Amino acid sequence: MTGSERREQLIEVARALFAEKGYAAASIEEVAQRGGVSKPVVYEHFGGKEGLYAAVVSGEMRHLLDDITSALSDHADDHPRELLRRAAEAFLGYVDANAGGFRVLVRDSPDGYGTFSSLLGDIAGQVEHVLGREFASRGIDASLAALYSQALVGMVALTGQWWLDERRPHRDEVAAHLVALAWHGLSGIGTPPEEQGRRPFG
Repeated sequence: MTGSERREQLIEVARALFAEKGYAAASIEEVAQRGGVSKPVVYEHFGGKEGLYAAVVSGEMRHLLDDITSALSDHADDHPRELLRRAAEAFLGYVDANAGGFRVLVRDSPDGYGTFSSLLGDIAGQVEHVLGREFASRGIDASLAALYSQALVGMVALTGQWWLDERRPHRDEVAAHLVALAWHGLSGIGTPPEEQGRRPFG
């Protein structure tokens, strides 16, 4: 293996180990054993367990953020509801295809890592841009876009964690339900919450 190939192999091994055991319980010794190398080789590439963890997390965060960004930017002129659907499907698609990586992101991280929360903040920033543009076009206070983007991303992220284990219904159906819930809620924007109707549950 070349040095870069060995590095990627060790990252894959570590991703699976961190997903399985969490950061605290995983060890460099076990990474080396599973990777078929000596411990010094792991230290040579990453400096230690924290450096290895940082490499795994950085790659996963970049992958997920790229997926979300592409879903929004590649179709920037689409209807906002369609953009929300694409973003939700991209998030769930990542969870589906990268279960181990997503488990690493949502597990407890060592001190100093705000991994998942900082990632969600980046995604919310992308959604805020879409909502802000739509709010402004409808004469709605665009400063509310930050609040609603946090709420929407939080809803999708928490559902993604639940769906990671459930795996039903199909991810496209889950995305459709999330977007329907969000879109019906967004249809009330501009009316103070206390003045909105109570139907169908009230």
